[in-house]
Amino acid sequence: MKKRQQGVAAVELALTLPLLLAVFFAITEFGRAIYTYNTLAKATRDATRYLSTQTAGNANAWATARNLVVYGTPSQGSTPLVPGLTTGMVAICDASVNSCKASNKNQGSNPLINTVTVTVSGYGFTPVLDLLAFTRFYAGGTSTLTSITFGKISTTMRQSYE
Repeated sequence: MKKRQQGVAAVELALTLPLLLAVFFAITEFGRAIYTYNTLAKATRDATRYLSTQTAGNANAWATARNLVVYGTPSQGSTPLVPGLTTGMVAICDASVNSCKASNKNQGSNPLINTVTVTVSGYGFTPVLDLLAFTRFYAGGTSTLTSITFGKISTTMRQSYE
């Protein structure tokens, strides 16, 4: 009976190891995606907090806010906070933008409450190890990496009125 059991553990390991590795890498990539999302959310908060102290429609403040979102610094850097993020993905909406005025509340004639919103949209998270592409490759398809596009990430704060 003992001779019949030799090698069974090795066969079981060979059968379960690919599944365990796939689960491990899936959890790791999910964690990276959450980290990236949180980084983008924090960046929009920082930019909105900065713009809340500026006058509405200030082009220099808008450029600084875009740099805060993309590079994490007021000036343009060389490396974005997250790979693939560009200033074109950052939208700013305050009282100077006609389409945003409807969201600003007018409480009588005085005071006027202006809000500023910074939004990141169209960001695609690309996993390091794409298990879906791996599966497609072995099913006879292509093995290109799949990009997961996040929904809009935005922050709104009250802007000072002058």
